[in-house]
Amino acid sequence: MDVDLAQLRTLVAVIDEGTLEAAARRLHVTPSAVSQRLRALEVATGRVLVQRGRPATVTAAGEPVLRLARQVGLLVADTSRHLDPAEPGSAPVVPIAVNADSLATWVLPALAPLAGELRFDLHSTDQTHTSALLRAGTVMGAVTSDAEPVAGCRVTPLGRMRYLPCAAPGFADRWFPDGPGPAALQRAPVVVFDRRDDLQHSYLRRRAPSADPPLHYVPSSADFVTAVILGFGWGMLPELQLADAHHEVARFDPAGAVDVPLYWQQWRLESEPLDRAAAALIRAAHARLGA
Repeated sequence: MDVDLAQLRTLVAVIDEGTLEAAARRLHVTPSAVSQRLRALEVATGRVLVQRGRPATVTAAGEPVLRLARQVGLLVADTSRHLDPAEPGSAPVVPIAVNADSLATWVLPALAPLAGELRFDLHSTDQTHTSALLRAGTVMGAVTSDAEPVAGCRVTPLGRMRYLPCAAPGFADRWFPDGPGPAALQRAPVVVFDRRDDLQHSYLRRRAPSADPPLHYVPSSADFVTAVILGFGWGMLPELQLADAHHEVARFDPAGAVDVPLYWQQWRLESEPLDRAAAALIRAAHARLGA
């Protein structure tokens, strides 16, 4: 496979920016040049690498090439900084996938001390799907519930994020006057983050296996908590968030906690920016979640 840096940079820009026109602006070339470089890379690899839609997306065949492109770009940037540390330039970019609840609680404070020296491209999705972004080459590291290492990555346990079934006090009084029994859980509305969120259903499978209650979808960590406080339904709230809301929600079933183990996965590369971000996240997770 005979490819050059310009072609690899173009692939990364197209996937990051979503269109050939936006990639051209980022690379300071014409859209025609972007198209030609992308086509040359596809000819060199013998595969269609990009699905040309809006946004453009990487194909299954393109995923390993995108990983290669990001890794090469990272190594080139690191080498350039070591060769000429005084050379002015933009801060290195570190793309990371993080589950929404970690992003809303402990991740941002952990990365804040590095924000003046590194640029973070944070991708938020469910903890069961962050490793898919790592596998696709979209990110260099991920906070994930997947303990099985993605090919080419190493794994570090971070601890466990505990979730408790909670509701507004008035909601709990109305729907669970005699406690959260199977009949009550069948009727009581539930707040769910999105269609990938299995936390509430994991609780229901233990407490009321046949329950099929009405659902509200609220795909934002902060707004999810707000929806529970406002009485839309009950939901599984991170214990870390309850310190700010303990006067506004009722923990109607303290024995119903669900623990989600979290792991840090990152590429096996010698990269100072990535290693610094990883060290900050691991340190913060062990302090907040318990090793």
